[in-house]
Amino acid sequence: MILKIKGFRWYIIVLIALGTAINYLDRQGLPIAIGELRRNFTISDMDFGLINSLFLFAYGTMYAVGGRILDIFGTRKTYAIMVIWWSLANILHSVVSSVLGLGIVRFLLGTGEGGSFPGSAKAISEWFPAKERAFAFGIFNTGSSLGALVAPLLISSIIAGLSWRWAFIICGCFGLIWVIFWLQLYSIPSKSKFITSGEKDYLSDETGDLMVGRKTSIAWRSLFQYREVWGLLTIKFFSDAGWFFFIFWLPKYLYDVRGLDIKAVGTFAWIPYAFAGVGSFVGGWFSSYLLKKGHSLNFSRKLPLGISAALLPFSLLIANSSLTMAIVFFSLAMLGHQSWATIVQTLAADLFPSGIVGTVAGLMGCVGTYGAMLFSLIAGGIVQNFGFGIAFIVAGLLHPLSFISIFLIMKKFKPVTLNIHHLSLK
Repeated sequence: MILKIKGFRWYIIVLIALGTAINYLDRQGLPIAIGELRRNFTISDMDFGLINSLFLFAYGTMYAVGGRILDIFGTRKTYAIMVIWWSLANILHSVVSSVLGLGIVRFLLGTGEGGSFPGSAKAISEWFPAKERAFAFGIFNTGSSLGALVAPLLISSIIAGLSWRWAFIICGCFGLIWVIFWLQLYSIPSKSKFITSGEKDYLSDETGDLMVGRKTSIAWRSLFQYREVWGLLTIKFFSDAGWFFFIFWLPKYLYDVRGLDIKAVGTFAWIPYAFAGVGSFVGGWFSSYLLKKGHSLNFSRKLPLGISAALLPFSLLIANSSLTMAIVFFSLAMLGHQSWATIVQTLAADLFPSGIVGTVAGLMGCVGTYGAMLFSLIAGGIVQNFGFGIAFIVAGLLHPLSFISIFLIMKKFKPVTLNIHHLSLK
């Protein structure tokens, strides 16, 4: 007899959060280990920017393609394959000995990791009604901050005790273990062995979405006929550029400008990621709280977005501050972004039916990551020739710019009425 678990959807979201934590742990391996890698071969600021751009190009492309694949083949098996791919790619980092090799394995890592967020978005759209989605996204997005939080402490400890190569091997194995639990536990609600009949009825009544569990597709060109899609792509393009700059360049900034060693980076670098985790949780909770209190979807999403965007300009103060205050300003900026990101990721599920959420979220992630890729290339040149100050200024203004674009393009958040001729249902 199979045990029925009350509130099983909350176990699902915790599992997704852990998968997201592993995703961020793996991608943070290089930024944290970069000081040790440079003892083995030369990596300039331009090289570092280019390597990050290779990761982001693969990540962004697979974000869109992966979202499409998830909508066609389903969440369970597709997500598992993606996690296995990126885990093996992370392990391969342990054998590189050149900038070229590093670029190749980072490209492979990005190819696998690109499907993580559209996969999570699709799973949440399958398991959570609209009034719970922002909070669910907040929990899952906290996983990204958890992974980034653990990364400096864990990876620096492994490097100090063993070597930087073992850091990639050990962290890569975590994802392979996670897949075992995922395949055992995940399916859509209607086919789950663990969900209670009461929870199944609740989800059916609350979502009212007959597309869950059905193979649904929409041509990409058809999506671009909707103003909401253009709005979501625009805000992702600008805001993701700032976020990826912070997470990839923070450890290097602490090495190069503040003069910290691997142990000191492990001591300080986790603090901004802890604040980022708070931002994920609080942003999702606050938005869901407003919605449950009877406020409109439009107000419940825009107010937290505005507050979040207002925190990013604190990064303009980093370059001319003491180390302590620089960490504080990093922390406020990263708290703001993760609160922002939680709401933005929720919007795909808010505005579009679950059957195409993977496709929409995939396009959002693709465009956002391409923006980050371009900024990474630019940032490499800026840092190498002018230092970090100008890069911090640009990164700190991207979220306010994104918030303004919401009012110019989308105006009001509300569910999109799709043209039935644009959909293919099976």
